[in-house]
Amino acid sequence: MKNLTGNEIRQMFLDFFKSKGHQIEPSAPLVPIDDDTLLWINSGVATLKKYFDGRVIPDNPKITNAQKSIRTNDVENVGFTARHHTFFEMLGNFSIGDYFKKEAIEFAYEFLTSPEWLDLDEDKIYVTIHPEDEEAYALWHDMIGLDDGRIIRIEGNFWDIGVGPSGPNTEIFYDRGEAYGQNDPDNEMYPGGENERYLEIWNLVFSEFNHNEDNTYTPLPKQNIDTGMGLERITSVIQNTETNYETDLIYPIIEKVESMTDIRYTQDEYKPHFKIISDHVRTVTFAIGDGALPSSEGRGYILRRLIRRAVRFGTKLNFDEPFMYKLVPIVIDVMREFYPEVEQKAQLIQDVLKSEESRFFETIEEGEKLLLQLIEEAKSNQHELKGRDVFKLYDTFGFPVELTREYAEEHQLTVDEEGFKQEMQAQQQRAREARNVSSSMQVQSDVFNEIEVDSEFVGYESTSIQSTVSVIVKDGSIVDALNEGDIGQVILKQTPFYAESGGQVADRGVIASNECEVNVTQVSKAPKGQHLHQVEVKSGTLKTEAEVNAQIDTKKRTSIMKNHTATHLLHQVLKDVLGDHVNQAGSLVDADKLRFDFSHFGKIDEETLSQIEEKVNEKIFEALNVDIQSMPIDEAKKLGAMALFGEKYGDIVRVVNIEPYSIELCGGTHVTNTSQVGLFKITSESGTGAGVRRIEAITGHVAYDYLNDYFDKFKSIKSTINVKADDDVISKAKSMAEEIKSQEKEIAQLKKEIAKSQSSNIAQEIEDINGVKVLVTTVEADNPKVLREIADDYKSQLKSYVIYLMSHHDDKVSMICNVSDDVTDRIQAGQVVKESAPLVDGRGGGRKDSAQGGGTNIDNITNTLQFVKDMIKSNV
Repeated sequence: MKNLTGNEIRQMFLDFFKSKGHQIEPSAPLVPIDDDTLLWINSGVATLKKYFDGRVIPDNPKITNAQKSIRTNDVENVGFTARHHTFFEMLGNFSIGDYFKKEAIEFAYEFLTSPEWLDLDEDKIYVTIHPEDEEAYALWHDMIGLDDGRIIRIEGNFWDIGVGPSGPNTEIFYDRGEAYGQNDPDNEMYPGGENERYLEIWNLVFSEFNHNEDNTYTPLPKQNIDTGMGLERITSVIQNTETNYETDLIYPIIEKVESMTDIRYTQDEYKPHFKIISDHVRTVTFAIGDGALPSSEGRGYILRRLIRRAVRFGTKLNFDEPFMYKLVPIVIDVMREFYPEVEQKAQLIQDVLKSEESRFFETIEEGEKLLLQLIEEAKSNQHELKGRDVFKLYDTFGFPVELTREYAEEHQLTVDEEGFKQEMQAQQQRAREARNVSSSMQVQSDVFNEIEVDSEFVGYESTSIQSTVSVIVKDGSIVDALNEGDIGQVILKQTPFYAESGGQVADRGVIASNECEVNVTQVSKAPKGQHLHQVEVKSGTLKTEAEVNAQIDTKKRTSIMKNHTATHLLHQVLKDVLGDHVNQAGSLVDADKLRFDFSHFGKIDEETLSQIEEKVNEKIFEALNVDIQSMPIDEAKKLGAMALFGEKYGDIVRVVNIEPYSIELCGGTHVTNTSQVGLFKITSESGTGAGVRRIEAITGHVAYDYLNDYFDKFKSIKSTINVKADDDVISKAKSMAEEIKSQEKEIAQLKKEIAKSQSSNIAQEIEDINGVKVLVTTVEADNPKVLREIADDYKSQLKSYVIYLMSHHDDKVSMICNVSDDVTDRIQAGQVVKESAPLVDGRGGGRKDSAQGGGTNIDNITNTLQFVKDMIKSNV
């Protein structure tokens, strides 16, 4: 057996199959580009589906690759077994209707055992086959020369995912020796059993049947080969490590973690923690590098879950601040030989990780404290964490439900999954009800599904046309006419009105004839694609088959076009300034403003925001031509047109090319030259959810009015603070702010002196009850902070004490209670405040040694003080 690094094994594999006439397919990004069925690329064959299903004919039917992959279906096992990973590399060779079983088996055995290649011990090779696959048996036995004892027939050796291609497979195992277990069939100590001795290193799938819908199998016209060998696993065999984690692909990360803590990987109870961190940081490094970002749904949620799982186990290694981001350079250093592109994203990856870790560390202590409290409560009664509690941990503290489940399992508890789902559904329903999305245009009745008439949109070329009324709908029924005052929906044979879509609002305008005038208030697309005009008849009668003039509001359309072209410029500028990870996550293009949501991990500072705004305006001032053409989607992709993730496109697409800066697929309306946008001004930047930021901006005359208003306010401020020169305004404002700050300090000092004066005046009110100093009284304090300072002053003068103070200001009552530790076994501050606050129509509570509350009933302060005195006396 050769002494090889993981990187050398990967390259050797590709070189071997290249020498056998295979084409090397590059490792594809982890985020699928053309496959909406996958969250992640999860195998070597996942990126080759286009070849296997016939959509694309490969230049060479023999293909090999080393594909980075992510699988998270059994993440709870990662760290607690020798070979479970969320990130791994799959080495594979594939035949699209070219060679079959004989060559596949020959190739695999040669690569594994030939002295020129891996040079594994032939006597330690075992294989499994399907019991009915006599061809595979003959090839292994007669061609390769394995004896019967090393060919095991297993019923499960059949690759089948339901209807579609399927076939038997053969798995290759390597005997790691008696150090990993004695042969014992009763304990599955055989190739194909659950053990660590006979390690599966390669799986060869022979796709030769079609699984029909009636569950019968017929031979495929072309037979295919699909194989997979985990790089981490074969590396552990070559390097003779106990698990995949000790290979040179992963162990350098573990060593880095060791250097950051005083706990060692050799301490068995901590091994899972090191494994989890090293695996998960590989996953998130490559996932973020390929464009994914942590968020609250989809693949972003998976990333967040992995980061928070790693952080959780990191706290057990004494990490109390972000640490994962410091491991990214080690991951890159190990992998840069084959994945140099990840190094280009190093800073982005570290920034995203650090930001996400910081957010979780802010809440983990409080959330974990609550979780452990809930676990103790569950242990004493129902042995199940309630769904509403699990949801609170998820919603308030950012604990993924899978993380809570792991905590529960550690304490032999279960999670109320159904209750959690109900809470999630209730939240989603509340969100739906909160959205103002219901309108008569969106609540379409079944009548629109039955309408078959054509409706052509001509609004790209025309803003006013002569057309014919094809269909009129009122109150969910097709009618012949609408009269003055009626509201309904209309379909025209041709229309210049843009229907709301792609983030762009609909056109408004008028439909008119000699017999009527009708306002168009909204336009949407009917289920069968026609433009559906929401109308209100201002005068006369609108009839079916009437000849009408359809005229859009050109002023609004012009403003909308400016804003839409500006969003395209903004999208590209964001990529240029922030990075390629930026992708559109939603938009609104209206006449008065534009809103652009995009993937990004943190708040954008003012300096960067100014840079973004400046670059957009540069492109406007450069007067770039806006060329719009329709073309086949493949042609558009070759031009580099940007498609929006999740959008569905037809065979023919509309390409908006702001030459030579931005090119996107888009169905919206645009100006013909960027100079027509006029001016671009950002009005706000905010977060709309984890990993998604929002920029709102204005253009054209709206931007001009906005800036003019600001200038008017500036002139007013200048006049108010009595300065003449514009440049003097800032220095005068700073001077005034410093003066106010100084005065506030003086006021605060005076309040402290007043508080001390009160302290000396009411010292005589302190009572001694059974050795405990008791003070129950009112003081002057205009806010709870001052009240706390007064209470702290009393505390510093006493040893065993119960202090209860009340104050009132602006019709509000405040109270505070402090109890020394040696007295809390008799009376507790939280209980005192909880029971006394309702007497002043308020509430409060806290710890046993300190509590606060408030109320609004000033008239009952005296009675409340007497209640508290009696309560203390009866307990102390």
